[in-house]
Amino acid sequence: MANQFGCTGEGSNANGNLNGAFDQGESVLAVQDEQGRTVLCYLERSVQIDDGEYALLLPVDNPIEIFAWTEDESGDEVLVDLDDNEVSRVFSNARAVLAEQELTLAQTALTLTAKGDIPPAVEEEIMTLDLGDEDGDLESEDFQLLASFFHEEQEYAIYTPLNPLLIFVRLTSDGMPVLLEPDEFELIRPQLEDLLFDDL
Repeated sequence: MANQFGCTGEGSNANGNLNGAFDQGESVLAVQDEQGRTVLCYLERSVQIDDGEYALLLPVDNPIEIFAWTEDESGDEVLVDLDDNEVSRVFSNARAVLAEQELTLAQTALTLTAKGDIPPAVEEEIMTLDLGDEDGDLESEDFQLLASFFHEEQEYAIYTPLNPLLIFVRLTSDGMPVLLEPDEFELIRPQLEDLLFDDL
C-alpha cells in the first residue's frame, strides 16, 4: 500500500525542507480507512515537513497476512496474496484456526491483526516472499508461519511479518491521524524515509 511500508532497509536521501525531527512517543491513535475499519497504533515518530505534521505509526496488535497456495506456470507451488473479497470468504476459518493458539484475529484497517502472544519463530516456519510494491518492483520480506487451513479444498497459510509494519499518516490540527493519499505519500516519501532510517 502507498501509505505504509515494512522497515527493511535504509531510506532515500531527503531533498526537502525539514522543520523538525522525529520524537519518540507512547500515544495510541486509532487510524480509520475508507471502509470505516480502524486499527490501533502506537505513535512512534512525528515530524514537521513544510506546513504539515506527519507521523510514523506501529500497530498495537500483530499484523497478519493470509496467502493461498497455488501452482505457477512451471507447476511449482507458490503463495499468492488475497484481495479483500477473498479474505472475507476465509476469515471465519482463519479466525477459528488462530483461536486455537489463543490469538484473536480481527479485520482492521490496512491489515488483519491478531491480539495475543505470537510464539517464538523457528527456522522451518520462516519464509522469504517477494512482494510487489506500487511501482511493480519486488521486495523480499520474511514471514513467520502461524497456521494452515483449508477452505473449499483450497489450502491457505497464515503468516505474520517479522519486520515491523510501519504506517505513515498526516496529523490534523487536533492530532487525529489521516491516511495519506498515494500522491501525497510519494511527494514526501524521501523526507520521511530519510528521517526514519537516520533516526533508528
